[in-house]
Amino acid sequence: MPQHVRPSPQHVPPPSPPRAAPSGPPLSGPPPLPRRIVFLARRDLDNPAAGGSELLVDKIADGLTAHGHQVTLLCGGPASAGTPARGYRVVSAGGDAGHFLRAPRELARRVGACDLLVEVCNGMPYLAPLWHRGPTLCLVNHVHTDLWEMRYPGPAARLGRRLEHWALAGTHRRNLMVAVSGSTASALRGLGVDGDRIRLVHNGVEEPGPLAPKAAEPLFLAMGRLVEYKRIDLLLRLWERVRPVTGGRLVIVGDGPERARLTATAGPDVTFTGHISEQRKHQLLCSAWLLLHPSLVEGWGLVVMEAAARRTPAVGFDVPGLRDSVTDGVTGLLARGESAFAAHWCTLALSARRRDALGRAAEARAARFRWSRTVSSFRAVAAEAVLTTLPGR
Repeated sequence: MPQHVRPSPQHVPPPSPPRAAPSGPPLSGPPPLPRRIVFLARRDLDNPAAGGSELLVDKIADGLTAHGHQVTLLCGGPASAGTPARGYRVVSAGGDAGHFLRAPRELARRVGACDLLVEVCNGMPYLAPLWHRGPTLCLVNHVHTDLWEMRYPGPAARLGRRLEHWALAGTHRRNLMVAVSGSTASALRGLGVDGDRIRLVHNGVEEPGPLAPKAAEPLFLAMGRLVEYKRIDLLLRLWERVRPVTGGRLVIVGDGPERARLTATAGPDVTFTGHISEQRKHQLLCSAWLLLHPSLVEGWGLVVMEAAARRTPAVGFDVPGLRDSVTDGVTGLLARGESAFAAHWCTLALSARRRDALGRAAEARAARFRWSRTVSSFRAVAAEAVLTTLPGR
């Protein structure tokens, strides 16, 4: 991600910044408002392709359920019927692509009326305001912009980009929008979304519990879905420059369509783990010297905070999302080019004192981001979305 994904110069953000959602005590009063909430999203957390967006929705839905809301997730692809630890209902509307067309019918037929519909817009939109009558909220992790060209051929990419723009700036023009970071809020304003309608609700992180010690030998970790925009191929190229200086191992956690190609091009001392257990994930995040995050763009970069909570600083590019989750020079280092990324990697690998200082600052910052706060903030926005559309208001 040496290229930066920024709003184009003609889209200057208006002076009114997005408002942070209130994160005080949970809303009170029986029944909670809104009582019946439906999330409309591409995947649920048990989908093999699930990532940070799915985890965010799961944590919010689970937290809302604990507060007495009735929550349903309507999604595409294979979907869990719900686990004992998951109190909300999960309903599949069909295939990964086809469910976008079937969602309106399945909502009416299998879910029923709701007090609030939350459209999770991650690229391809559902255009819910065109077919759903009632309070609607739009949740955006990041605006895809240049990612369309990375994933699809020209005509399809142009269509997807226009649809996303129209959905966010047009069909949802009367609805509140939840952005997970200041970068996402800025990208929304760049599309023409009124800043007064944007609310910030940050991702949280779990309290990690007892920390395992750092590895005795250099251990570098990358973690996430293996897709083009995560740019693990770039990381593998940089590893060939870094390895002679630092030694050690590079461990890449995750799976995805790019795995076979990446495995075939990986050099020495690189391990691909695929999916791992939460216990193993905790051990690796604790023992790693650095988290490496070469992604082109993120909404927030959930794994950055997961690593930070375990005293592991991050090295990434100065791109949307990572410039929100990484405080440059304090909790990690952000690079503006490939050579700078390699230099940051080597510098921190060779300085235990600097790594420790960044890691402790990262841990302190992560302690301010907890899922309970995320849920509380989202509840406040959900109530606002319903109250502002009630008759007579």
